[in-house]
Amino acid sequence: MKIHEYQAKELLRSFGVPTPTGTVVDSAPAARAAFDSFGKGIAVVKAQVHAGGRGKGGGVKVVRSADECQSEAERILSHPLITPQTGPEGVPVRKLLIEQATGIAHEYYVAVVLDRAVQMPVLMASTEGGVEIEEVAAHNPSAIKKTHIFDGRGLLPFQARKIAFALGLTGTLVDEAVKTLTGLVRLYLERDCSLAEINPWVQTTDGHMIALDGKINFDDNALFRHKDLEAYRDTTEEDPSELRAQETGISFVKLDGNIGCLVNGAGLAMSTMDIIKFHGGDPANFLDVGGGANVDQVTTAFEIILADPAVKAVLVNIFGGIMKCDTIATAVMEAFKRVDFRVPLVVRLEGTNVELGRKMLVDSGLPIRTASDLTDAAQKAVLAAG
Repeated sequence: MKIHEYQAKELLRSFGVPTPTGTVVDSAPAARAAFDSFGKGIAVVKAQVHAGGRGKGGGVKVVRSADECQSEAERILSHPLITPQTGPEGVPVRKLLIEQATGIAHEYYVAVVLDRAVQMPVLMASTEGGVEIEEVAAHNPSAIKKTHIFDGRGLLPFQARKIAFALGLTGTLVDEAVKTLTGLVRLYLERDCSLAEINPWVQTTDGHMIALDGKINFDDNALFRHKDLEAYRDTTEEDPSELRAQETGISFVKLDGNIGCLVNGAGLAMSTMDIIKFHGGDPANFLDVGGGANVDQVTTAFEIILADPAVKAVLVNIFGGIMKCDTIATAVMEAFKRVDFRVPLVVRLEGTNVELGRKMLVDSGLPIRTASDLTDAAQKAVLAAG
């Protein structure tokens, strides 16, 4: 689950990480009032969307007057925000964060993620803040300093100081950095995050360390332990198809291809996407209906897949283990009758009662193309998709 910057900063503050003073608004007049509440000075208007690269898309603007603040707020709220992560269609902006501007002496990057290679969280920091960490890794990987978090004990004091010194911090800045780094790691561990990032983390001109931006993602599988985090969820920022799938108990991720996939089992779903690519096609989605899919779930899965106008063919790949192939065939045929199919459908069944299941599909009279194995299914789906 993703959350907005202003929500991330609320959590960061609760773990002792300093952030600028700010106000969340949803209209241009409210943005003006927020600027006035700061008194004289400079403010920053920041679009609140679940996408990075906001500055590049014009979603972050420095303003020096109440009039300018209101004007920029009206502009950002009235047009979709287009960033490298949103695609050409952009996303609507419904909320803004109005913050007091901060004098910046230097920008840093710091984040906690899971290092899958060693199966431990890792704290990463860099003196090159304000840019994507992927860019730093590409052109100057030595600028990224790392330390792993062992045994759930959190960040140990010597590890925090080591990172602070590696960033070139001295004096009281080291103490402030240790406080922020320790708090960030605690937040990551205690709230079951998949990412806890501050970029940029800045040294101010008056000699303090402060988080100018925050990005926090949570592990969906652990949200049952954190009921309070449900209030942070903004469903207007989520893909409608993925949201509907989640509500139905289906695992679904939209991709950019044109062959829809309906599969039972995550591993089989990934193998299905791989073999589609191998035979020259492009999967339009990852979709796992689970081992006990019923007619309603299969119907919903078809509706979700076909809601994507890019889909030119659908491949159903089911292994009948828990659920027998004849039961799956019945579900597919019933779902086919309920859904307005506009594209070719290829079905590959394997497992218990597979011959019966295939015969049921052939005898149904429905325009369903059966496949003998996964290779045959992928080839037929790629051909059908043109």
